[in-house]
Amino acid sequence: MSVNRENPAVLIIGAGMTGICLVIKLRELGITNITVLEKAETIGGTWRENRYPGVACDVPSHAYTYSFEPNPDWSTFFAGGKEIHEYYQRVFYKYGVNFVTKLGEAVNSCVYQDGQWTVKTAKGNTYVADLLFSATGILHQPKYPDIPGLDSFAGIAMHSARWDTSLDLKGKRIGVIGTGSSAAQLIPELINTPGTDVTVFQRTPQWLVEAKNKPYTDAQKKRFREQPWRMALVRRLSLWTFEQGTSALTSDSWWGSKMHALFAWNAKRYLEQSIQDPLLRAKLTPDYKFGCKRVVMNETFYPAIQKPNAHLVTEGIERIEPTGVVTKDGKLHELDILVLATGFDPAAFMRPMEFRGRDGLSIDDAWKTKVQAYRSLLVPQFPNFFLMLGPNSPIGNYSVIAMSEIQADYCMELVKLWQDGKLREIEAKPEAVQGWMAMLKSKMGHTVWASGCQSWYLDKDGDPLTWPDSWKNWVALMRDVKLSDLVS
Repeated sequence: MSVNRENPAVLIIGAGMTGICLVIKLRELGITNITVLEKAETIGGTWRENRYPGVACDVPSHAYTYSFEPNPDWSTFFAGGKEIHEYYQRVFYKYGVNFVTKLGEAVNSCVYQDGQWTVKTAKGNTYVADLLFSATGILHQPKYPDIPGLDSFAGIAMHSARWDTSLDLKGKRIGVIGTGSSAAQLIPELINTPGTDVTVFQRTPQWLVEAKNKPYTDAQKKRFREQPWRMALVRRLSLWTFEQGTSALTSDSWWGSKMHALFAWNAKRYLEQSIQDPLLRAKLTPDYKFGCKRVVMNETFYPAIQKPNAHLVTEGIERIEPTGVVTKDGKLHELDILVLATGFDPAAFMRPMEFRGRDGLSIDDAWKTKVQAYRSLLVPQFPNFFLMLGPNSPIGNYSVIAMSEIQADYCMELVKLWQDGKLREIEAKPEAVQGWMAMLKSKMGHTVWASGCQSWYLDKDGDPLTWPDSWKNWVALMRDVKLSDLVS
């Protein structure tokens, strides 16, 4: 079948932050035959899904915007989830992404055959595309804990990413399993709700960095509108700070070590100055190196966990019964509501949809021994397919939107080569993936993530699921298109 390479049929799965960006970038190449399939009835990805009390971004607002679409009207230094969702909705309509988006179209299967992708949805519709992008996000499949009796709980149980906004929390006995980034935002809101009694079940304490969330005044917003360079400066300084943090986590150089020591000292000082009770402080003190798990940016958790209606439980959970949680010391913690703030499956990506490449190869078979992709984007035997924010994409606490833009630019370079006929298909060689994985593994030993703790930053073999190097080096690699690594 003849393919119109100048204006190919492009299909994008997901209308979140990355999907919106891809439509805008593809149009800049003159490509207009684009279809976006979104499983939900509204757009926005993670900021649509996460509606728990206190949900916010732990990256500064002005660093969490598209570089081409600054927002002078952020209300606070760290924007809340609702405000971020509204920002993406504005961009979605401003750039006309709505005209190519089909809502309520959950994808069931993607099959590559005869040079094209056939995509089928839960509505029974079939789409055919020359180029396929998965923009389903990094953390979109909630991870549920494997605790005996979980299904027996007679009260209300829900994952933090599946929050019931109609729920009345007042006067309730609430249990929270987990103390990661989402939990640290959620728990203070629960504690501060009138009449609640909140029990936090902590398996591992987290390192917290104080993140003061100051409001922007009307005068500041006016200056941002009239002098856009001010927004650009705030963005640049914010990202520079996160770049230093990434270097501190990934480098054993003199500078990296000094930065790590500084960040670690600051987190320890914040803990010591914030928690007055020495027993509680001991419970909240991690026994692993700063940054080995994802650092929590927060200013509300420490004050809240010290309130009379808050209880931090560090005994392991034995089982869950209809009336509550039983810990290993035999104590029953009676609850009305149980919140599972237990994170996400970091390797789900486009799954659980059926996904088959050349010769019917399923993605599950391709990844049977290891989830891997060349430059996080290209999977051998899956031609003309781009896995946005794929394995090894997350970079410390850095802005995901900045990562998406850099990846999108790299993909556009490959698409241009394909349009010009320099690539018959866009596909990485297996040996290129092997070289990529070997490079990642060689860098892992220099990172704090290899210091002994367990986190979602590592896979079951202890290999990195995140990018184990500096932001600067990642950007340089993504700007270097190596034709020799691609199937010609």
